[in-house]
Amino acid sequence: MPGATNDLIASTLSLLDWKRTIAGLYAELRAAPDKHAAWGQWRDTRSRLFVEHPESPVPAAERAGYRGPHLYDYDPSWRLLGSVEPVEPKRFELTTSTQSTMAFSRFGIARFAHGDELSLELYWLEGYGGGLFVPFADSTSGSETYGAGRYLLDTVKGADLGTEDGQLVMDFNFAYQPSCAYDPSWTCPLAPPANRLSVPVRAGERFASA
Repeated sequence: MPGATNDLIASTLSLLDWKRTIAGLYAELRAAPDKHAAWGQWRDTRSRLFVEHPESPVPAAERAGYRGPHLYDYDPSWRLLGSVEPVEPKRFELTTSTQSTMAFSRFGIARFAHGDELSLELYWLEGYGGGLFVPFADSTSGSETYGAGRYLLDTVKGADLGTEDGQLVMDFNFAYQPSCAYDPSWTCPLAPPANRLSVPVRAGERFASA
């Protein structure tokens, strides 16, 4: 049907525009010498997209009055570098918010310190092109932040903070809640037990009431 075909084309091009915008934003973040100012650009751009863009995770009926995303204050101590170590490769199915699964491969572990020695497993999205995916949960999850965790890196969606001195940039000020935190109709892979940190990460996106 011509109408359905036109809707599909419009939807696909809209999604392409969203991904292009996010990828361009992160390219500017990586290049910016002032990371606090870059964080402000990230905050303001996402705020505009969440209200104006057709691919916003915020339900359409709520966008006009939306005043987020809500963030903790910028904390430079949470801009960390992760030393990547190899691990035994493992392919597995990661549970999603809609109880379906998505295929990933664990290929490494990033070690870093914020007072305590911490680590997160690194996952590669199976499928054409792939992409690095780093979800995590922490002791704020479920009270101050989304209970199923947040995303630090998701390069297939453009969320790529790059590397520095051969280490993975892990700036938790740019951690964000998955789309299903706004609308349960979205399908979002959840943070597995291995990536649940025992410390509170009060950086990045949070609930409005936190």
